Amino acid sequence: MSDYNKNPSEHQARKRFGQNFLHDQNIIAKIIRAINPDKQQNIIEIGPGQGALSYPLLSELGHLDAIEIDRDLIHILNQQSPQYGELTIHEGDALKFDFKQLASSDNKCRVVGNLPYNISTPIIFHLLEFLDIIEDMHFMLQKEVVQRMSAEPGSKIYGRLSVMLQCYCEVDDLFDIPATAFNPPPKVISSLVRLVPRKKPLATLNNPQQFSRLVNRVFQQRRKTLRNTLKNFINTEQIEAVGISASARPETLSVSQFIELSNAIQTDIV
Repeated sequence: MSDYNKNPSEHQARKRFGQNFLHDQNIIAKIIRAINPDKQQNIIEIGPGQGALSYPLLSELGHLDAIEIDRDLIHILNQQSPQYGELTIHEGDALKFDFKQLASSDNKCRVVGNLPYNISTPIIFHLLEFLDIIEDMHFMLQKEVVQRMSAEPGSKIYGRLSVMLQCYCEVDDLFDIPATAFNPPPKVISSLVRLVPRKKPLATLNNPQQFSRLVNRVFQQRRKTLRNTLKNFINTEQIEAVGISASARPETLSVSQFIELSNAIQTDIV
C-alpha cells in the first residue's frame, strides 16, 4: 500500500473531539483488507481525521462520504483528497446525523470509522436506528468495549451493550491494534470490530422500546434477581412461564431469553 501520510499535517489532536489519528501503514492496510471495499458500494466514514483510511478507500472506490465535526480537518481533507478521488464531507455530529439521506433503494450503506472512545457507544446505539439501510459496520474501538460487545452469557463483562448489539447484529472481533498505531497513542489497546445486521432475528421482538428499557433496567441492578428487579412489571409465575427462573440474575440470560422476557411483560417499564 502507498504511504498516504508522507506529509502529515501539523493539526494537533483535540481532546474534546477524542482525536487519536491512525498512522501505521501496516495496520491501515490490514483494516482496508478487512473492509474489502468495492467500487459499487456505498461506504460512509465517521471521523475521517487526517485521511488515514479515507485516502486508501478513495483510491479503491473513487468516491467516499465522510462525517466530520472538526472544521480545521475538513479544510485539510478538502485540500488533499482530490488527488485520490471524490470526498464528500458532511460537516456535523455523527450522533445527530441522518444516515438515511446517504442510502439508496438498491445500495445499502457500509459504515467505517475510528470512533472517539468517549462517544463510541452512543454512536453505535444511534446507528442501530438505521440498520434497515446498513450492510455492515467496521469500527476501531477500545478493546475493552469490543470485548463487552461480543461477551457471552455468564461472563462478568456480559451486559447491556452485549445484549443490545447481539440482538440486532452479528459481532466479530477481528484483531487488536496497538496504541503505537495512533498519534497521539491512547493509553489502551484498540480492536477492529465488524458488526453485521442480522438478516434473520434471533426471535420475534414485539416491542423494541420495551426491550431496550428492560435490558437497561436489569443491568443497572445486575446483582439483583429478576424477581426483585422486575417486581412492579411482571410476577414470578409470568417469568417462569417463559422458561426463565425468577431467581436468575441478568448476566445468565441469553439474548433470546431477554427477547422472550420482554414479550411477556405487558406493563410499560419505566
